[in-house]
Amino acid sequence: MGNKLTAIVLAGAIALTLAACGNQEREQGLAAATREKEAAATTEASSYKSMFSSSVFLGDSITEGLSFHGVLDDKNVMGKAGATAMFALEDVDDLAGRNPKHVFIQLGSDDLLWPTDNPKQFSLTNYAKLIGKIKEKLPKAKITIMSVTPVTAAAEKSEPRYKNIADYNQGLKELAAKEKVDYTDVSPIFTAHPDLHDTDGIHMKAEYYTELLKLLQDQVK
Repeated sequence: MGNKLTAIVLAGAIALTLAACGNQEREQGLAAATREKEAAATTEASSYKSMFSSSVFLGDSITEGLSFHGVLDDKNVMGKAGATAMFALEDVDDLAGRNPKHVFIQLGSDDLLWPTDNPKQFSLTNYAKLIGKIKEKLPKAKITIMSVTPVTAAAEKSEPRYKNIADYNQGLKELAAKEKVDYTDVSPIFTAHPDLHDTDGIHMKAEYYTELLKLLQDQVK
């Protein structure tokens, strides 16, 4: 009986030791995977900063997220909370001073909320002026207009004017064709990655910005 008890205790001790080793190996494996993931993210971020070093992104608080999340350097981002196409006209001299080869514009989220009878037309008129002014100051720069990012159903319910995003984006697409500049629809990002919105349903998590630059990378090669 004593030998049997000793054997059971010994077997239990061995099992606990094996389990502890297994847990330690699993934890080490998870830690290594996390380090690899972080290293890959750092490498990717560094790659984008280099890739878009001759670009400037002009826009509102959504654009501002590019530098806020450290995806691009401040010198490559001109994003301001509340910015509209009309307000952006005041920033063209600053933009020209940075002398970018590529200008990416993403405005409209705040334009849609502008207190006027026809926010879309008012915005697109100023958008055309903005493009014209950029062409005048930076005649060699490539200009790309990006569509307004979608909002969540909850955000749209809270602010019904966001229902006009699709119509506004169609206006942007037509404006781009008229002004002979590029147009990029960012909606495929959200089709592939539906959980990119921050808690307010309007702004974006950091992951959105890496996906955005993936979408745009061919334009700067």
